[in-house]
Amino acid sequence: MEQFYSTTIIAVKKDHMVALAGDGQVTLGNTVMKATAKKIRRLYNNSILVGFAGASADAFTLFEHLEEKLNKYSGNLTRSAVELTKDWRTDKILRRLEAMLIACDLDSMYLISGNGDVLSPDESVCAIGSGGSYALAAAKALLGHTDLQADQIALESLKIASSICIYTNENIIVDKLEKT
Repeated sequence: MEQFYSTTIIAVKKDHMVALAGDGQVTLGNTVMKATAKKIRRLYNNSILVGFAGASADAFTLFEHLEEKLNKYSGNLTRSAVELTKDWRTDKILRRLEAMLIACDLDSMYLISGNGDVLSPDESVCAIGSGGSYALAAAKALLGHTDLQADQIALESLKIASSICIYTNENIIVDKLEKT
């Protein structure tokens, strides 16, 4: 049985801003089922941005579990991500979920997967989904060679990915957190 899959998410951190962007495409096999999906959420008093790629229903389940962990650990993203991953790997139902998350706040950025991964990228950019590698390459190039802000880099990176990856579209939503 085929599942609905959502595609490309990118996180970019630069200066005093972190931005998360996602395209709007959801596919079932090789058919576009929705072009305007919102794959980014704010959690824990709007202080944490989370985006998903993978099976849509699975991702929503993971959003809920991450939010529970954030509430339990007073918004500590690192601890919450690790605890979510532990549950994801050991719970009979959760371990079957097929999605990946990027979660970030102003201090941290993590790629979270059901394989037990809680990865903090070496650089200030992280991407997942079918167009993730294209968006990642574009963001890395833009980070080092432009004066664009993090949100602008995230947007331009997804536009580039959408011109290459057939599972990524140009209906892009960007959200950001800024230090004041």
